[in-house]
Amino acid sequence: MKGSSHPAGFSLVDKAWIPVLDGAGQRRDVSLSDLFAQADGVRMIACELPTQTFAILRLALAILHRATNGPPGEAAWRALWRDRRLPVTDIADYLGEVGDRFDLLHPTQPFYQVADLRAAKENTYGLERILADVPNGMPFLTTRAGTGMEAITPAEAARWLVHCQAYDTSGIKTGAVGDPNAKNGKGYPIGASSLGWLGGVYLEGANLLETLLLNLVPVAPGWQVADDRDLPVWEREPQTAAEEPESSRGPYGLLSLYTWQSRRIRLFGDANGITGAMISNGDRFEWQDRHLLEPMSVWGRSGPREKEQKRTPIYLPRPHDHSRALWRGLQALLPAPPPPGSEPPQRLSPMVVQWLARLTVTGVVGADFRARTRATSITYGSKQSVVDEVFSDALTMNVLLLLEDSELRAAAVAAADDAEKAVIVLRRLAENLARAAGSRDTDSGEADRAAERAYALLDRAFRDWLARLGPGSDPVAERTKWQQLVRRAVERIGRDLVAAAGPKAWIGRAGTDRTGREVHYSSSQAEAWFRTGLAKVLPMTAESAQNRQEEPA
Repeated sequence: MKGSSHPAGFSLVDKAWIPVLDGAGQRRDVSLSDLFAQADGVRMIACELPTQTFAILRLALAILHRATNGPPGEAAWRALWRDRRLPVTDIADYLGEVGDRFDLLHPTQPFYQVADLRAAKENTYGLERILADVPNGMPFLTTRAGTGMEAITPAEAARWLVHCQAYDTSGIKTGAVGDPNAKNGKGYPIGASSLGWLGGVYLEGANLLETLLLNLVPVAPGWQVADDRDLPVWEREPQTAAEEPESSRGPYGLLSLYTWQSRRIRLFGDANGITGAMISNGDRFEWQDRHLLEPMSVWGRSGPREKEQKRTPIYLPRPHDHSRALWRGLQALLPAPPPPGSEPPQRLSPMVVQWLARLTVTGVVGADFRARTRATSITYGSKQSVVDEVFSDALTMNVLLLLEDSELRAAAVAAADDAEKAVIVLRRLAENLARAAGSRDTDSGEADRAAERAYALLDRAFRDWLARLGPGSDPVAERTKWQQLVRRAVERIGRDLVAAAGPKAWIGRAGTDRTGREVHYSSSQAEAWFRTGLAKVLPMTAESAQNRQEEPA
């Protein structure tokens, strides 16, 4: 397997193809070799899509896991972290040994592809199969048109190849010759590619070197498990058109997991340009109860599967809620304290976050260390056959927030809840003003618009507030400051709503609350209820309890 790229090939080891940002914020492309050799001077991998970045990061981690042989235990990991260096010589030697398998255009074993993949009818395939949302014919990259769809560079094709194996849509694929599951020239849906199911989470350090190490969970009791059968796809026999038998395909560990072949792909073209791609079904993946193996996802219990299989717990990966900023679901990211009794937890935080918490407890990472938690996931529509949305968000936080018994963590989770409760009070104000104006439709959208405006105001404020928390912070004082900030922001929006309500709302009208009790709705009454509600949900800002008017049920 040792050797260099095919003379007419494109070596991902030596050729620049991975976009990165350097320390000065300049974007450039690097090869796999340079990615590791220059990791301390690179800020981050910076691809066109966050999902592309995540997929390539996992590819790099597979190489690093292999080159470090695990790393085998916590002591080996600590040595890497202490020295703040990667074993670049070992990595270079390893990439030299497997170099032929990283040739994008190798005649018999091209990277992440099947060299002789073909359909029964020799069709011509365009780039939209790997670049576009194929089922509805709408280009995923809307800036491409005309000649932009005729050919792309091998470097760009490599990025989309890795992305396709990770995030390709479901739907009918080209039936490959040699695939026993193909019928009438079609490969019928087996679901989205493996990463499409995850609520992906990884940790970003000050540079790529730190990022790689923070996500390099070692082979150690309670963390990752070693298995001699676990190999990256480039160390195994080249894939064929057929799905690999379930009995032998694994995954047996992180190496096979990070390099999972969800599709069988063949690129067409040469070193001067890639002009098309054939995509067929590959190895399907069942994510149930893989939480002890997959370290970079949020997990949740599946009630329907527990009921169906009559056992508990059953965990499945949880994609992120794309309608909410990450901080609004902060609790799901953080390692949860054990629930009372023997009831298994409803949610599990990503193993990479649990690993960083462990490093904090043991003192390997200092109490003043801050990491950026990056979340990314994808939503599909129409039976996973189209991409609806790609999600990416990040939070910078002190490591003390990861500890189960941390008062700072409790204050941060409670602060996120403070904002949610205050917005609920604001929504009620908008609904009451609509009632006062005579509207029968209290869900007219005014409440939604008010909530959106509030979240927009609070979003940057919460991120800044969270990032400032550290070992010297007083949790009570910091939460008080946050509640005061929330109250000022929400009251400002509330005043605007009342001012815009108009004379009808000022006069008001009689109505009934949810219990059937008669109530007079007016803008002044709605405002009084609003202020009382804010005082109740933001008690650290509350004034005297005298003269408060309770809102009706």
